[in-house]
Amino acid sequence: MHSRSPASRTGRPRSATADAAILAATRAALVELGWSKLTLGDVATRAGVAKTTLYRRWAGKNELVVDAVAELFDELALPDSGSLAADIEGVVLQFATILDRPEAKSGLMAVVAEATRDDALRERIRESVVDRQKRLVLEGRSRAQARGELPPEPDPAEASRTADLIFDMVAGAVVHRTLVSGEPVDEEWVRGFTLVLLRGLAPEAAHTAAG
Repeated sequence: MHSRSPASRTGRPRSATADAAILAATRAALVELGWSKLTLGDVATRAGVAKTTLYRRWAGKNELVVDAVAELFDELALPDSGSLAADIEGVVLQFATILDRPEAKSGLMAVVAEATRDDALRERIRESVVDRQKRLVLEGRSRAQARGELPPEPDPAEASRTADLIFDMVAGAVVHRTLVSGEPVDEEWVRGFTLVLLRGLAPEAAHTAAG
């Protein structure tokens, strides 16, 4: 599991059990109370820990909620379905399923709204959610290149820019449809979205997927 501590500290070792309880309690509080009424004191009570335990781990509510939401997205796993199209469809459906959970909706929308006026929070979202989940793009691209579905990208800078663009397209489309438009991300929509994406990445793969 990825570390979510805001900074390393000396002293008593952190308890993974306490961390898990705190993050789960944060998500439960988000669903029940909403962002505005959630307090670290309430989270501590729900998790069965002292409030000082939270403050040793997180500087405040913003950081805590980001990490609670980030843990949800760590559940994402790229399926090895044998083709780039099937891999994309599989991970997009997983992503949409997570976004449809009440705690994901409440938490993500709240921290994104707060981040519009808090540069440090925006950076934490980038590090804890965006950068961590780009692993899916890198893994999927590597598999597709090994299968000959995508060409190699020898220029590291260009490869990094491509990975960023793919992530932005996938995340942006699914978040907008799920949380903004409120439309379903069903198999039909995912299939159409995947074809559009593949036409830009690999026209041959798109032709195969369409057939």
